[in-house]
Amino acid sequence: MKHFILILIISFLSFNSSFAQKKVFNNELYIGIGGGAYASSVDFVPSIPQNQKIDFFGGVSAKYITQNHLGLIIEANYSRRGWEEEYDSESGFSYNRNLNYIEVPFMTHVYFGNKARFIINVGPQISYLLSDNQNMSSALAAEVEARQALDPEAPIGVQYGSFDQLNRFDYGIVGGLGMTLQTRIGNFDLEGRYYFGLGNVFESRRSQDAYFGRSAHRLFEGKLTYYIKAK
Repeated sequence: MKHFILILIISFLSFNSSFAQKKVFNNELYIGIGGGAYASSVDFVPSIPQNQKIDFFGGVSAKYITQNHLGLIIEANYSRRGWEEEYDSESGFSYNRNLNYIEVPFMTHVYFGNKARFIINVGPQISYLLSDNQNMSSALAAEVEARQALDPEAPIGVQYGSFDQLNRFDYGIVGGLGMTLQTRIGNFDLEGRYYFGLGNVFESRRSQDAYFGRSAHRLFEGKLTYYIKAK
């Protein structure tokens, strides 16, 4: 799968490069800064009941238009993903975990229109895990500790493992729909995106004797980016 992602990235870059060489019109380069919010969760197998965890991401981007209606977008973002577990409010249990990434999407950019443009962005994304932090209520901590003491061999609280147990690299596919508004002071891109993770947060049972068969990110994103023309 990692080889597939690499081939896909190279294909996108080669595809846009070939159009750039045709010189259909003067290529355009835009540099931007943007950010937005996530509704984040992790697709665990076996499943773990979750609420949507709301957090933020933001960073810099470059948009290179190679011909009419077609270009390439590359971004470098800092993002706070993770999950928030769902419990009955009367239990006193609560848990959420922030996973802090540097993420780099490589997206083919398709647009229609003139001053106001309808845009479609889609492509692969790679990420690197920088750090994490966990927040667990004292009631849940006591419950987990008691259950582990009763059966030390049981897979209890696997998702609360240390940072060293997490995979550093993540990869997946991101796609988005939105609008671009071109003004005298620059361009504003507003879009909704969905990220489908192909990598796993924890080691998978497919590769070794691990508890989770899957633990991949799922992200609903809203992003606003401000671009200025550099070329």
